Amino acid sequence: MKEAAMTLMSPRPVNPLQWSEAIGLARHTCARVFRDGGSPSDAMRSFGLRARTVERADWDEAIRSIAQSICSAVR
Repeated sequence: MKEAAMTLMSPRPVNPLQWSEAIGLARHTCARVFRDGGSPSDAMRSFGLRARTVERADWDEAIRSIAQSICSAVR
C-alpha cells in the first residue's frame, strides 16, 4: 500500500471521523511550519514529540505523529 494511503487510514482504536479531523489539523500545522521555514522535526516539537530518527523526520511521519498525539490527548 502506498505511504500516502497509509496516512489517511485511521488506526483501529480511533474513530475514523476523529482521525480525519486530526490529520487535517496536523497537515495545517505542518504547512504553517513549512511556510515559516521549519522542518518536520520542528512541527513535531511544537506538539512535544520527538522524531524516531536522529536525523530529520519526513513530513509524512510528522503528520501521522501529530495526528496520533491529537487523538490520544482526547481520550
